[in-house]
Amino acid sequence: MSTHKVTLAKSLNMGLRRAMEDDPKVLLMGEDVGKLGGVFRITDGLQKDFGEDRVIDSPLAESGIVGTAVGMALRGYRPVVEIQFDGFVYPAYDQIVCQVAKMSYRSKGRSRMPMVIRIPYGGGIGAVEHHSESPEAQFAHTPGLKVVTCSNPVDGYWMIQQAIASDDPVIFLEPKRQYHADKADLDTTATPAPLFTSRVVRRGTDVTLLAYGPMVKTAMKAAEAAATEGRSLEVIDLRTLSPLDMAPVLESVRRTGRAVVAHEAHVNLGLGAELSARITEQCFYSLEAPVLRVGGFDTPYPASRIEEDFLPDLDRVLDAVDRSMEF
Repeated sequence: MSTHKVTLAKSLNMGLRRAMEDDPKVLLMGEDVGKLGGVFRITDGLQKDFGEDRVIDSPLAESGIVGTAVGMALRGYRPVVEIQFDGFVYPAYDQIVCQVAKMSYRSKGRSRMPMVIRIPYGGGIGAVEHHSESPEAQFAHTPGLKVVTCSNPVDGYWMIQQAIASDDPVIFLEPKRQYHADKADLDTTATPAPLFTSRVVRRGTDVTLLAYGPMVKTAMKAAEAAATEGRSLEVIDLRTLSPLDMAPVLESVRRTGRAVVAHEAHVNLGLGAELSARITEQCFYSLEAPVLRVGGFDTPYPASRIEEDFLPDLDRVLDAVDRSMEF
């Protein structure tokens, strides 16, 4: 047993390092990922140990980064590209949805696309415009892409390696406000859960609370607060957004009869809409209340001085729980 107490940032660094050690075809690309070690220091020390041919400081051109990675993937490499901030992904959006997502399908599986696109996402760090987006629904809506998001250091370590090992392209979303927020005990000899699976992280009986990425911590705090009032919330960390792993969700909702979905992204056409639809379709006769959604407001992400008013917090989650229980 080899246990380390690490942050999410450190666990991702360790996971990338192990993937590079295990497979010489794994290489990293992105703006400032080499000498600087990334703006969040996720790739710190990797260029020094693996060289400039495997940890590549790219030009400031997201479309070029992803387009180059497409060619590398077709030639047998496993590129891991970093989009420095979520709002910077849009110059590469054409490459991602028109090339990365479709290559395997248009070639009838002959041309695989084993690529990971790492995107720090979400708010809560006091950043300027274009640095706090939540674009997950746009990628989850695109057939041919897998979309996953970790919420804690242990998942970060294992999920990044599993994503790199996948022969399908994976959008790997990292909650940036969790990078250095908390530490967890990481056993690097453990057997991880499969990549595309949801997980119940707190058992409960009254309401099923669904969250992912940066909102899992908020959901857990909401469950703790609700417990002081005699309410028992079951919290599920979705982990995979495309494909959705609905089995734990449906089993939970059939027991509790109530569901609340929380995410930072806008409520309108967010992941909560798809989850609500699937739960209603498959658990209709178990529901005691409508599935409720908690998320960001339908505005562009605001200036940092008011972002705490924009982001869903414990009170907004608990308000949805109250409304569900009172229905």
